[in-house]
Amino acid sequence: MPEGHSVHRIARQFDRNIVGRRVSASSPQGRFAEGAALLDGREAASVRAVGKQMFLEFDGDLWLRVHLGMYGAWDFAGEILVDPTIASANGRMGQTNQRGTDLAAASDSPVFDMAGENSLASIGAPRRARGRVRMSEQTRGLDEEDLADWPPPVVGQVRLRLLTDTTCADLRGPTACELQSPDQVQATIAKLGPDPLVDDPTAGEERFTAIVRRKPTPIGLLLMDQSVVSGIGNVYRAELLYRALLDPHTPGKLVPEGVVRDIWRDWVRLLRIGVQTGQMMTMDDLDAEAYRRAMAHRDDRHWVYHRAGLPCRVCGTEIVLEEMASRKLYWCPSCQK
Repeated sequence: MPEGHSVHRIARQFDRNIVGRRVSASSPQGRFAEGAALLDGREAASVRAVGKQMFLEFDGDLWLRVHLGMYGAWDFAGEILVDPTIASANGRMGQTNQRGTDLAAASDSPVFDMAGENSLASIGAPRRARGRVRMSEQTRGLDEEDLADWPPPVVGQVRLRLLTDTTCADLRGPTACELQSPDQVQATIAKLGPDPLVDDPTAGEERFTAIVRRKPTPIGLLLMDQSVVSGIGNVYRAELLYRALLDPHTPGKLVPEGVVRDIWRDWVRLLRIGVQTGQMMTMDDLDAEAYRRAMAHRDDRHWVYHRAGLPCRVCGTEIVLEEMASRKLYWCPSCQK
């Protein structure tokens, strides 16, 4: 399932390529035919991401709400404004971008500090290219196709197609795809926890801290609850808890207030890095070469996620994999006490 950085990046692609343009809307699959008919001919006015959901506004106070779920995807074709983090991964905007980003290709002279943070600016400015981009949680990229035909042929089960004069966006397999009024959008967002890129970070911190500190629920579950905090999924959950050296089973109300606040501030920082780089970069203080490896390979950018049975990078204890509410949880039983 897309984590927060992926959905914010998808929204950014809509802002660059669809917003401000009149669209032709259709539902090749047929399951969204009535909704597509209402969108057809309208201009996309704005877009926003909140947690794992995206809201696309059209003229006439009509909004499209999309939640990709586990298997949904947006495919873009035509004239597309992309950046190297998208191009190097064949457009895959997934939870870990397994193919990675080639920093050497992204910039002729990338500059790094020891934490690699200033490389966010050296990833490269957006460029307009004719091609195809897939934004999803899927590991398989798009096949090379002849893009001479316009509009591009429909391939597979497309729930919704949004088409401008130069850009095509195809939606496949979402969990939710519905039209909403402005009041319904606000009601949906009101049910979600704070998102550091939407809400005021200070106010979000206070809200997050207050919710966690009164709950008997394990912190490992609270971080996945979208009504507590928006955008965190399996990867960020495991990494945030490790970075806080916190046992995932600790009841929220027993987590010291300072630790809860540190988790929020860490989430603010990691989410911004994820949006800018396209990677869930969760390791700090890497030298330039280690940072390059981490940007290129998932195995080099996480403390515990997807490392079951491997030694902890700090203490050497075997990383544990267990299920928590039917989701995989990775953690170190020695460091996280």
